[in-house]
Amino acid sequence: MLRRVWQKSMIALARSERITAAMQNGRATSQLASRYVAGSDVPAAIERARALREKGILVSLFYLGEYVTDRKEIARTVELKKEAARGLGSTGLGLHVSVDPTQIGLGVDEAMMRRNAFRIAQELADVAGSFGDNGGEPVCLMFDMEDATTVDTTLALSAAVDDAELPVAQTLQAYLRRTEQDLRRLIARGGMVRLVKGAFAGDVDIAFTRNTEIKANYRRLIDMMFSRQALNAGFYPVVATHDHRLHEHAMTRAEENGWDKSSFEFEMLLGVRTDVAEALAKDGYRVRLYTPFGRDWWPYAIRRIGENPASVPLLVRSLLQ
Repeated sequence: MLRRVWQKSMIALARSERITAAMQNGRATSQLASRYVAGSDVPAAIERARALREKGILVSLFYLGEYVTDRKEIARTVELKKEAARGLGSTGLGLHVSVDPTQIGLGVDEAMMRRNAFRIAQELADVAGSFGDNGGEPVCLMFDMEDATTVDTTLALSAAVDDAELPVAQTLQAYLRRTEQDLRRLIARGGMVRLVKGAFAGDVDIAFTRNTEIKANYRRLIDMMFSRQALNAGFYPVVATHDHRLHEHAMTRAEENGWDKSSFEFEMLLGVRTDVAEALAKDGYRVRLYTPFGRDWWPYAIRRIGENPASVPLLVRSLLQ
C-alpha cells in the first residue's frame, strides 16, 4: 500500500510542468542532472558513451521526454533518436537506442506512434548496414514499458516491428502479474527482453504490490529467461536491475543451462551503482547502462526515485553539495 502511494506521488511530480520547470532551472538540481544524464545533446551523449566503452561498458541512449503531446516535440524526438543511432554507428559504440511509446505519439495518435517507431527502427537497420556487424552486439530499438494501460499497445507495436524484420526489443516489468504470459510469448518468438522491476504503481488485481513479491516474481521470470528452452529459441535476456542477488541468481541459472556470457547482458542506470557495473564488466559479463540525454531530465530523475526510494539520500546529498 505504501509503495503504491509513494510511486503515485512520484508520477504526479514527474508530470507536473510547474515543478519540472522549477527543478530544471535550479542551479543545484542542474548539478544533480550531470550525474544521471549524459548531457544535453547527442555529441555529449556520444562522448559519455565513449568514456564508458573504455571501461568495457555498453550504453542504450535515451533522449529524455515522456507523455509528450506536442506534435513538434514528438517530431523532434524522433529525429534525435535517429541522430543518436547515427552517432553510435559512426563511432563504433554499439547500436542500441531506447524509446518510450508516449514520447513518439502514444496518447496523441497511435498511427503516428507506429510510423515513428518504424522510422527509428529503420534508421537503426540502415546504420547497421552501413557500419558493419555492431561488434557482435545486438542492434535494437528497445521499447520501454510505461504504465499498465500502455502494455497491450506497446507489445503490439514491438511485435509489428519484429514482423517487419527490423531490430527491436521489449521491456517487461516484474511487478505486473501478466508478465509471465507476456514473457512466455516473447521467448517463443526468440526475442530480446529487458526485465525491470517496474517504476509504476498498480492495483493488487493486476500487480504485485509488495517488494518481496516483486523480487520473488523477478526470480521466477529469470528462471524462464535462462531456461534451456529459451536458449534453444534464440532468446536474448537482459537482466535490468541493481539488485546483486538477482544478478547472482541469473548467473547461476545461466551457468546451469549453458548460457555463454555473450548471450545475455546486465543493464543498469547511468550514475547508479557504478561499482557493481564495472565489477560485472571486469568479470567478463556484457553490461549496458541506460544512458539518458537531453534537457528534460526532471521527470526521468523523479521516476527513478519512485522506482527505488533508497535513491532519496543520493538526491539529498547532491542537492546539498
